[in-house]
This record gives sequence, structure tokens and C-alpha cells, in this order.
Amino acid sequence: MTVTAPPVREDTAPEPTAGRRLIDKVFKARELAVAGVLVLMLLATQVSNSEFLSEQGVKDLLLNATILVLVATGQAVVVITRNVDLSVGSVLGISAFTAGDYLQGGGSSLIAVVYAVAIGALFGVLNGALVSLGKVPALVVTLGTLYVVRGIDSIWVGSQQIVAADLPDSFVDFGHDGLWIVPYLALLAVAVLLCVGYYLRSYRSGRDMYALGSSPEAATLAGVPVRKRIMTAYVLCGALAGLAGALYLARFGNVDSATGNGYELTVVSAVVVGGVAFTGGSGTVYGAALGALLLTSINSVLPAIGVSSVWVTAINGILLLLAIAVDRILALRVAAVLRKQAAQMRSARHA
Repeated sequence: MTVTAPPVREDTAPEPTAGRRLIDKVFKARELAVAGVLVLMLLATQVSNSEFLSEQGVKDLLLNATILVLVATGQAVVVITRNVDLSVGSVLGISAFTAGDYLQGGGSSLIAVVYAVAIGALFGVLNGALVSLGKVPALVVTLGTLYVVRGIDSIWVGSQQIVAADLPDSFVDFGHDGLWIVPYLALLAVAVLLCVGYYLRSYRSGRDMYALGSSPEAATLAGVPVRKRIMTAYVLCGALAGLAGALYLARFGNVDSATGNGYELTVVSAVVVGGVAFTGGSGTVYGAALGALLLTSINSVLPAIGVSSVWVTAINGILLLLAIAVDRILALRVAAVLRKQAAQMRSARHA
């Protein structure tokens, strides 16, 4: 009798190695530290200002973080592959105006969101093609597309401005309403975050991005389709920036040619502060989301305790430098531990 083995899903990721598990533990501890700092900061602010964590206060914190969480999720995937996308702020701005321009003409809210996502994905394809096929450094490519998109946005938008009165009431309401203290925008952001996190963790193509970020040369030798993975990362990042643009429009009800300017630096800061190593190959989208929540919470905490908001940029810069320093220290320690384990295994084999 012939016994047929059950089919194996080819796209399922293999079991992580001992070294990979060690790195995962280190960066999970890093994410827990960020979460701990966030909780302590919010509790300390609540002690100083009893209205800070009121029902409306919590809702505002979540609304403020939603847009940054979405863009940081896409940016984290790109950074994991040892690349970066500096055009996300400009893509967010032009996607928001695309959605608004369609809506003020009487269009459907759902179609407007689809248009915004499609515009973002299109620029993601452009970035991905230049980086993966043209083999141009990501920093140069995305800095160039940042100015290209911003130029297109300025020419197209000009002095035009879309305000909440030009938009359907249902679309604007969606940007503010929710279930008790949890806005619909936050629920959508969490759903996207969980889907992307599951993809990176559970599918071979997602794990390939970590392999690519850890060592592009080794990934190529192992048969990882490098160009395809880089393209996927950029398209996903662009699409999420487009989605964030549509939600930005729903949240604020106001878009002009300056929307999204400078946003890319905040996004990169959130990703790195959240534990995604800028050198690639480690970190998670959940950490990036925590970093985004931490940075947006700082914007709310400072006014609540009577500190001028001009300190926000300086504090974000300090957090970014600390995160890079911590990444470097952790990388050196993990490398030392892995070398020690490798030496022990060699000794055991020769014994």
C-alpha cells in the first residue's frame, strides 16, 4: 500500500536557527523597554495632569498615532531589507490630495481610498524598480523621488486647499468616530499591523526580507529572489503611505501642497526607536508601531506638563541617537555571543 505524505505549504517559513532565536529575544526585550518607557511616561503625565488620560485624551492619543503607525509599518519592512524610503511623506501628501480631489467631485469614499492606495503603490513600484533593478542606493533614489513627488504635488495642487466642508460627512465622521475610546482609524491600523506582522513571521517570503537585510550576499547565494523581495517591500511601503494619506484626509479634513512635508524623518525615527535596526535584518513592525506611539505621545505629553512643544524635535533627535547607539551595542554583543556559541560547537565536534 502506498502512503502519501500530506502536502507541505511551500510558502511556510522554516524553523528559525538558534542564532535567529537569540536575536529575536534581544529585540523583543528592546520592544518591551520601549513599551515600559511609554507606560511610565503616560502614568507620570497623568499624575501631573489628571485630565490627560480622560476618555477624550486617550482617544486623541490613538488618533494622533494612527497615521504614523501605518507609515512606520511600511517603512519598517523596507528598513528590515537594509533599505530606506525617504519619499513616504511626499507620497502621503499627494495620495491625500488625490483622494480629496476625487471626493469633492462627489465620488465614493471607498473608491477614494483605493485611489490613494494605488497612487502610493505606484510610487512604491518606481522606488523598488530603481533600487532593485537599477541597483542605485536607496537613500539616493528615495531622496530623488521625494523631491519629484513634492514637485508634482506643488504643480498640481498649487494654491488649492481641500477642507472638511468639501468632503462627504460620512468620510469625515469615520476619521473621528469609533467604538468607545478606540477610533475606527486605530482599529484599521491595528488590523494592518497584525496582517503585516503575521506575513513577516509566518511566510517564507516575509522571512526572506530578514535574510536579505542580515546579509544580501548570503541571501543571494541561498536562492532568495532579492529583486522581487525589495520590490515587494517598496510597493507595500508605498501602498501603506497612500492609505495613510487617505486616513490623514479623514482625520484632519484639510490637505494642501505642504501636507506630509518633513514627515519622512519622523517615520524613520519611529522605526529606529522602535527597535528596527537601520542596518537591516532585525526588529519587527510591532516595535515600529510602539516607536510611533511613543513619539506621538511625546507631542501630547509636553503641552500637558507645561513644556513648550519646540522641544519635540530635539527630544525626537535624542531618542533617535540613543536608539542607534543601543542598536550598535546590541549588535556587538549578539555577534560576540554567536561567535562563542560557534566556537563551543566546533570544540564539541572535535572532542
